[in-house]
Amino acid sequence: MAAAARPWYRAPTVVVAAGCLIAIITFGIRTSFGLFTAPLSDARGFDREAFALAIAFQNLLWGLGQPFAGAVADRFGAGRVLAAGGLAYAAGVLLMSASTSPTALTLSGGVLVGLGVAGGSFTIVIAAFARLVEPSRRSWAIGLATAAGSMGQFLFAPLGQAFISGYGPVTALALLSCFLLAVPLLARSLTGRGDDGGAEGPRLSVGQALHAALAHPSYVLLTCGFFVCGFHIAFISTHLPAYLTDQGISTGLAAWALSLIGLFNVIGAYSSGILGGTHPKRLLLSGIYLGRAVTFATFLVLPDTPATVLVFAALTGLLWLSTVPLTSGLIALMFGTRDIGMLFGVVFLSHQVGAFTGALLGGSVFEATGSYDTMWVLCILLGVAAAIVHLPIRERSAVGVAASTA
Repeated sequence: MAAAARPWYRAPTVVVAAGCLIAIITFGIRTSFGLFTAPLSDARGFDREAFALAIAFQNLLWGLGQPFAGAVADRFGAGRVLAAGGLAYAAGVLLMSASTSPTALTLSGGVLVGLGVAGGSFTIVIAAFARLVEPSRRSWAIGLATAAGSMGQFLFAPLGQAFISGYGPVTALALLSCFLLAVPLLARSLTGRGDDGGAEGPRLSVGQALHAALAHPSYVLLTCGFFVCGFHIAFISTHLPAYLTDQGISTGLAAWALSLIGLFNVIGAYSSGILGGTHPKRLLLSGIYLGRAVTFATFLVLPDTPATVLVFAALTGLLWLSTVPLTSGLIALMFGTRDIGMLFGVVFLSHQVGAFTGALLGGSVFEATGSYDTMWVLCILLGVAAAIVHLPIRERSAVGVAASTA
């Protein structure tokens, strides 16, 4: 009877489809910002460090806002949070196109877009799926949402480059902002809090749940490791197009490199979601970070040719966001889904602090040395460190420990 009374837009298939479309739009547009590093800087007279500062603040504000957005979604449902975030995101991208000073660019493309992404991105979609999708299909759904975000990167990277080539970077940003207006409409399917599957014992307050999680060593290790993921992704998505053009690679191929990362991450993220349901998540995570380090090292020593760029993009894509289903899955395993939006938000804050560091440091290192080589070496070292950090994580429920700690 309950299923018969459910509105069509709350049917499980529609919920998953709407969430995946939101992930495609919001993540796809955000990952295309690296294409604007050189053209928007040239059009407005900025240096690359100014653009990198705006993207760094975007990542930081996304991270700072994520635990709060997640906590609101935990209590009142993801739909309202996604709708408000999508509108803020659209306004930020539109104002970014009109920014004529580094300060205005930081406030629009940095602060406003960052806060908009916190409420309107695939991270809230993942939290919604963890509650609204039945447990037997949860890992699959989260992997699918992450893969959808990557499909957005595959679609929006060439689209963004086409807009830049055809209309210039200013108009291109305005056009991209229009796509974000669909997010509030799609968000209606993700309304409601779902259930508290996996939760046991009395409900903890936000402060108690957070205190208990931070007292759990495995959660802390997971949080530290996710910093590296953010560092890698922000550096590459922000600076790879500029790095490749500096090496004599065409802007078109640079855009296709970002697109190819997104395409292959569809495979990587979806496979990660499937494998995470049957294999130790901590070992998969360790392997992903080590794989990144090997890929970066190989790319650094090989000559920059179209073939090596495309192979690098494909391998990087397989390892790009495949960390997300595993990381969120470990949190659900440890603490249940009752506070997953907030707890994943805190781990994601670490990710975004890493992203802030990677985006900003990339610009600063380039301005100081005229090269990105130092950043590539740092990415390699951090990848090895993250591979080691994940090994001691214990894959078991911590709900009883959390309750007693709180």
